[in-house]
Amino acid sequence: MALLEDLKWRYATKKMNGEAVPQEKLNYILEAARLAPSTSGLQPYKILVVTDKQKLEDIKKIANNQSQVVDGSHLLIWVAWDHFDEAKAEEILLRTGKERGMPAENSIAYKNMLVSKYGPQGKQWQADRMAKQAYISFGLALAAAAEQKVDATPMEGFDNEALDKYLGLNGWKSVVMMPIGYRDEEGDWLVKHKKFRLPMDEFVEVIK
Repeated sequence: MALLEDLKWRYATKKMNGEAVPQEKLNYILEAARLAPSTSGLQPYKILVVTDKQKLEDIKKIANNQSQVVDGSHLLIWVAWDHFDEAKAEEILLRTGKERGMPAENSIAYKNMLVSKYGPQGKQWQADRMAKQAYISFGLALAAAAEQKVDATPMEGFDNEALDKYLGLNGWKSVVMMPIGYRDEEGDWLVKHKKFRLPMDEFVEVIK
């Protein structure tokens, strides 16, 4: 039941107080994100951690001046492959196979199957699929932050193209951001508001 209590505690923090998140808590959150499931085990995403004050100020402008970007302790940015990258997929599958003691030809055959599946769908479809995988990791990081009593704000309200250009991304696309830190009890208008979610009988429909 502890996780449910942690999720009841968390909310999309609107104002943070600048207090630093301890390294061990940051590591815990990142490890939870790393251990997330992903399609074919490819992990077609990674996390960029930004703490440089000038970079955060620049990114804040790209993110519609949302203050959590600069008031938080760290800014975590999930970026995903901008298409199904055959070379990256082959490398990861070969490493996975080696770790599991499997023949290299098995990994190559599986990669070729993925190429035949993803290739005809086009690069936009591929990019969307890669981004969806990043959200699984993102969700686990949100839960891990709540478990550590670290505030976090899911953030899609930014100019993806501008951020990609600013970060100099090549072969990757920004997906979603998460400032982490600690809530400003006095400055956050949302902190005292009751959490609302649809009741279970509306949220879940059992198909018989």
